[in-house]
Amino acid sequence: MKELRRYQWLVGVLLVALLLTGCKTGHQFVKKTQFKDTDKIVLTFAGPVDESWATNVSNFSAYEKPDPDIVLTVKEAVLSPEKTKLTLTFEAPLNTGEAHILTTTNIMSEGQDLGAAILTVKKLYFGMLVTILLGAALINNFVFTKYLGLCVFFGCSQKRGTAIGMGIVFTIVIAFAATMAWALYQFVLKPYQLTFLNIVVFIGLVSLSVQGVDTILRKVNPVLFKAFGVYLVLVIANCIAIAVPLILADNEYTGWESFSLALGAGLGFLIALFMMACVREKLELAKVPPSFKGLPIAFVTAGLFALAFLGFSGLTIY
Repeated sequence: MKELRRYQWLVGVLLVALLLTGCKTGHQFVKKTQFKDTDKIVLTFAGPVDESWATNVSNFSAYEKPDPDIVLTVKEAVLSPEKTKLTLTFEAPLNTGEAHILTTTNIMSEGQDLGAAILTVKKLYFGMLVTILLGAALINNFVFTKYLGLCVFFGCSQKRGTAIGMGIVFTIVIAFAATMAWALYQFVLKPYQLTFLNIVVFIGLVSLSVQGVDTILRKVNPVLFKAFGVYLVLVIANCIAIAVPLILADNEYTGWESFSLALGAGLGFLIALFMMACVREKLELAKVPPSFKGLPIAFVTAGLFALAFLGFSGLTIY
């Protein structure tokens, strides 16, 4: 029994690893694609390839996924002695923060034509997920850098207890709503060319998610419902809940990437609320000029937080 449980655990870990890292390259003969230094892409093949094909730079072209019209020029192609690893050097540095699409002519291996390949080159998938999560939470915090959700932010940041409750509820709702929005966009709106309805559909989906969480909490955990029920309605008024589905649709995020973005947005909102609540509780005891009491001093404080968060601008996590 212990051996069986051990094998089940190992299989589970392998499945999660495959899911997070992503093993598909776009062609069965290409085992791996990866960036190297700032201007190189390395291709690893399942077997040896013909040197005459591999060293001909005209057989390769690449572009950044968001900018397909800008073709990157391959300066040099070097094949390893075992003929299974090919290093492509580009004339200009590559923006490794973005996924690149690399196309090849028909791959030649030992005189056999294995067909052309369209390959996606990007960093380790788990690293991308961490980058998206921390980017939404800190580097591109929706409150302090995009100035979204300010009405709920100022309304729920007077007390720490209220701020924590609102932040937790919002994180739960936005994670669920963004995941559903991604599925609806990828399998309904996009295939049937209904993307012009994105805003309307996503607003309805957020409202439906709030109602669903409300009903589940009411039935499953009445105590938690009484604690969080006050904040559920306010989630609908938070424009971050609409911004996240629109961003994931515009950037063609995968399911895991969409979940990371939503989780990061929720955590970022929670951090902003908690920090602001801590300061506002102290301001209640401070000698603030009468003309600045209340919302005026709160806006000044939020502006100082925004300036501080600008220090994260340009930071690269992975």
